[in-house]
Amino acid sequence: MGSYSASAQRLVDAMKAAALADPARGLAFQGAPGANSDLAAREYDGGSLPLPCYSFEDAIEAVRDGSVARAIIPIENSLHGRVADIHFLLPESGLHIIGEHFLPIRYGLMSRDLGPVTRAMSHEQALGQCRKWLRANNISPVAHSDTAGAAAWVADSEEVGLAALAPPHAAELYRLTLHGTGMEDADHNMTRFVVLAREPLAAPPQDVPLMTTFIFEVKNIPAALYKALGGFATNGVNMTKLESYQVGGSFAATTFYADIVGAPGDERIDRALEELDFQTKSLRVLGTYPQARLRP
Repeated sequence: MGSYSASAQRLVDAMKAAALADPARGLAFQGAPGANSDLAAREYDGGSLPLPCYSFEDAIEAVRDGSVARAIIPIENSLHGRVADIHFLLPESGLHIIGEHFLPIRYGLMSRDLGPVTRAMSHEQALGQCRKWLRANNISPVAHSDTAGAAAWVADSEEVGLAALAPPHAAELYRLTLHGTGMEDADHNMTRFVVLAREPLAAPPQDVPLMTTFIFEVKNIPAALYKALGGFATNGVNMTKLESYQVGGSFAATTFYADIVGAPGDERIDRALEELDFQTKSLRVLGTYPQARLRP
């Protein structure tokens, strides 16, 4: 488990006390106060009590041990792709996806005004999303565990030329000078978050569009993936996401993470999942939940 810098820790302690005192409203996120995940938590549920956690593992464990009811975790970004390790952490967590949220991502450059900025500290995802701007301005990237945590670090640092790339409001939170905003490399920069809980939604709402997320492992035979996915094509089920990742070090078995539009109980989806189960070594549904953005 890591630790926050002094400026962040004061805020963390207050937020932690509030969330742990009311677990039903507690919503764990990875990062320091003011991080994009903090913003996502407050947008997703304005009545929640966000709980800052140093790592994704800490946020997941806070739900698993009952400290809080839910966690909100970034899973993919429109510019930088999937968030590292999340595809491994989700299945291993034993938690269920009960919701999603999309957050437009904006970054500001902030510092203590200790000389011209030559180095910018932030989460590796943020640095990747701003890499063209950093290169164009001859600023060296410095990796940190999260965006707002980098702002807090800069606030406590005496290093000349050091700045942070973080959500613009973090400048006010940590009393830094905001030099500008819009450092992201594209206006469509967007991160998708999923909301996790110990139990799945008992009865997903029937009057709104739904998503279903699952993982499966294909058999190590020719055309395994083609056979596994055939049921979705023949039943007209829209698969909006399919990503592969390796489990273990053998490179002999591939696991896939997938999102589809709809939910079990729909005959088309039931038939597609039945075919998938027959054609694969394992299948596990991670959750069915309302769409935060309409998919066709």
